[in-house]
Amino acid sequence: MSMQHTQFTDIAAPAFNPRLADEKARKRLGLYDTKLRDHHVALRGRFQNHGAEHLSDAEMLELLLLHASPRKDTRPTAKKVLSEFGDIASALAADTARLEALIGVSATQDLKLVFSASKRLAKARIAHRPLISSWDAVLTYCRTALAHKETEEFHVLYLDRRNMLIADEVMGVGTVDHVPVYPREVLKRALELNSCAIILVHNHPSGDPNPSPSDIEMTKLIKQAADSLSITLHDHLIIGASGETSFVSEGLL
Repeated sequence: MSMQHTQFTDIAAPAFNPRLADEKARKRLGLYDTKLRDHHVALRGRFQNHGAEHLSDAEMLELLLLHASPRKDTRPTAKKVLSEFGDIASALAADTARLEALIGVSATQDLKLVFSASKRLAKARIAHRPLISSWDAVLTYCRTALAHKETEEFHVLYLDRRNMLIADEVMGVGTVDHVPVYPREVLKRALELNSCAIILVHNHPSGDPNPSPSDIEMTKLIKQAADSLSITLHDHLIIGASGETSFVSEGLL
């Protein structure tokens, strides 16, 4: 019986790279990638040391999305959101169903929490003080709540005899270019709240804050009804992404 001889040769093994091995192992096990971790640490450090003004919209969204996915690369998702909505303000104010379809329920809840907190902060600045003497704060509150809404909303700020805010109530929600408003319901609610004055506020999702003929006509009807009940209509504000229009400033009221 013949014998087969196997010849062995020495082959140099590849140099061991502990960092590469660590990254491969982490990827295989679904662990936190070290480069990604370093990126997140650096991004959080920039925010902590320099503030949000030193972060782009994409970077701010990236940080917000980390709450739902703390060890994932959220840069692609942030870019996708901005591609869909344009900027971070519009994304935060976007329709919940649209956001959920794009980024999921958990991440949407995080963004909506931030949006709700920003509205609450803006509202706190007009609480317990006469609104007529805090007009800049009123405008900030209205912009925060309505400037980036995708559909029209008609709000009424109900004030007491000292012009302090009693309530901000939504009296109508419409489409992208129309919202039904009934003067009788606006004034009925004023009587229920014992309100002495009102400010009308609604948004134009188109971004153009200029009043339409129907806006002007509706405001006249509400003013006539308010005057008959000795309720003061202080102003009607139209909020758009590009700015706002005051009926008083424009001589329309």
